[in-house]
Parts: sequence; C-alpha cells; structure tokens
Amino acid sequence: MPDFGYTILKDRQLDLDKGDFRYLAFVRTFEPSLDLCFGCGACTGTCSAGNFTGFNIRQLHTVIRRGDTKYLKAEIKKCMFCGKCQLVCPRGVNLRNLILTLNKAIERLG
Repeated sequence: MPDFGYTILKDRQLDLDKGDFRYLAFVRTFEPSLDLCFGCGACTGTCSAGNFTGFNIRQLHTVIRRGDTKYLKAEIKKCMFCGKCQLVCPRGVNLRNLILTLNKAIERLG
C-alpha cells in the first residue's frame, strides 16, 4: 500500500456507558460541594503540586465525572494538601476533603 504521508488516528470518543461511576457516587455522598464546580481552572493555576509533579486537580475532576478512573490512585498521591486550591475556588468547593474522600473511595472500592 502506498504511503501518502498521513495515518489514521485512533478513535478518541468516550463511551460513558462503560465508565466506573462508583467513585463519583461515593464522593458526592461525602463531599456534595463537588457538584458546585464548573471547571474554571483556578485550582489548577495555583496548585503547588502542579508546578512540581504535573498534578492537575481540574483534570482529576473531569476524569472522575467521566468514569475513567485508571490513573486515579497515582494522581491523588501527587497532592501536597497545601490548600491553595481551596482558597481560590470561586464556588467554595472543599478540594482537600475531595482528595481525602477519593482516597477512602479507593480503599473501599478497590
């Protein structure tokens, strides 16, 4: 087959029917302020851990809502619990408690 200089990329669509939403349900039970988040990114912009480790709490929030929790455990360990994200959140989301609740969810749900 001739090489035309391009390749067909892998499909990137999300199948939300296959997502694992147990973590989202668990977190919503113990930290209802999660539903107030509208994804402005202020938390990520001030994150100390983000400067050193590439931690992105906004992306973590998106991943939980989509049910794609493959790398959740590794990402949560990057958080330094400094609290800057919580101070700048315009909606008052308790982000430190969110991380702690996600740790509990990982322990209980596997």
